[in-house]
Amino acid sequence: MALSALDLFSVGIGPSSSHTVGPMRAARLFVQGLEEDGLLESVARVHSQLFGSLGATGWGHGSDKAVILGLMGEDPETVDTDSADDQVRQATDAQKLMLGGRQEIGFDRSHDVIMHRRKSLPTHPNGMSFEAYDAAGDLVRERVYYSVGGGFVVDESASGSDKIVADTTPVKYPFNTGDELLAVCETEGLSIAEVMIANEESWRPAEETRAQLLHIWDVMQECVENGCTREEKTLPGGLKVRRRAPELRRRLRAKEADNDPMRGMDWVNLWALAVNEENASGGRIVTAPTNGAAGIIRRCCISTRASWKMPTMTRCSITC
Repeated sequence: MALSALDLFSVGIGPSSSHTVGPMRAARLFVQGLEEDGLLESVARVHSQLFGSLGATGWGHGSDKAVILGLMGEDPETVDTDSADDQVRQATDAQKLMLGGRQEIGFDRSHDVIMHRRKSLPTHPNGMSFEAYDAAGDLVRERVYYSVGGGFVVDESASGSDKIVADTTPVKYPFNTGDELLAVCETEGLSIAEVMIANEESWRPAEETRAQLLHIWDVMQECVENGCTREEKTLPGGLKVRRRAPELRRRLRAKEADNDPMRGMDWVNLWALAVNEENASGGRIVTAPTNGAAGIIRRCCISTRASWKMPTMTRCSITC
């Protein structure tokens, strides 16, 4: 099995790749299926249920909001993170939802999005089901999806770990372990980055890979800047956790004249903290390869930026 760097590093929304990004993608997939089969206009209501871990911890991860946004046709990569909560609130208050962005249906949030705290579905703990009904109350379609981590979603046909996120695309330099990768590098006289870049061409032209990686790099930088400039004093949620990144950056800038050789590590820690806080607040981040790891990977990428001779993101995203 092969996996593209653009699958590992994808643009999404916080705070969780499995509990937020995955449910949004699953809901959107369900609506897209209705639209592709000409069933969208016959739908009058959609009933969504979240099971297992999604139901038990989904409130804190915004899984219910993610499902609602996905039903409205929003995608984790492009959804307006600043207005997402307002979109969900408006649909909840109006008791109407624009399915796929164009089909108005009735919506009662307390009955149409159910979080099961103690029920699970087979195959994976992060299970969810969607049922679409027409105006007469007859079932139009039902589907089950699983959010298997990193934002990846599979449908109910997956029946085991061997079918999760499988990609049989042949690559130029196949390997299954770290030792095999190092052996390929030694045999071919290539760096790890060069091996990975060559393998990426199995999915798309090199120019397209480069463009998408540079986009990911831009999102990473924007994520840090957003995390350092938010005016809200606390993070969302009942715990009222204080934001630390904005004040930390102000203090570091005030000490820029210092010659402390360890000052650079303070900046590195700030970047990781800013990303973590942006993720926790439902902002746009790069899943790398999960939302939980995003701050650490971002710190790795930006702190090694000056050491690469070729464009930073092309090397760093593939090798981190």
